[in-house]
Amino acid sequence: MKHTSKLLATSFHEHDTYPCPVCHVGKISHMPLMEAMSCDFCQQIFTVNVEQQQLKLPSRQPPLVWRWNGFGWTEAQLEGVEFGWGYAIAAVAFIILPTFVIGVVAYNFPPHPDVPLSWLPYIWTGMTFMSHLVIILWLIVEIYQIPIHAYMRAVRERLIWW
Repeated sequence: MKHTSKLLATSFHEHDTYPCPVCHVGKISHMPLMEAMSCDFCQQIFTVNVEQQQLKLPSRQPPLVWRWNGFGWTEAQLEGVEFGWGYAIAAVAFIILPTFVIGVVAYNFPPHPDVPLSWLPYIWTGMTFMSHLVIILWLIVEIYQIPIHAYMRAVRERLIWW
């Protein structure tokens, strides 16, 4: 009988069961007659590299890669792509600069208070911020393939069981 402790790091074996790095709800296990693993919840199929302790999601390009650190999966990395500070600065600038420009214009050239739509420049400034933030969040979801539908399904199933 094999006893393993949660405190001891374990190496990755393709015939064991592990938590799914994509949906974080299901379990991935070996697919019979294949050199692959699949999740029982989100139905993703992964290729395995036991020597490098890697799991790859080949269904997207570039594929996402996770490494087993003995306790869990590391955060997803895009194979062959390095995101640096430049991308983060560009994303923040994409959100802040247009909002700042519209806010400065609304502040410097305010409408007359008796005009029926005098509140519009302030709402427009807030909508600019929100729309640019949503665009950046959408890009992050698309790049890292965050399974929002699977998360919502898991939450719904957990609420039904309560």
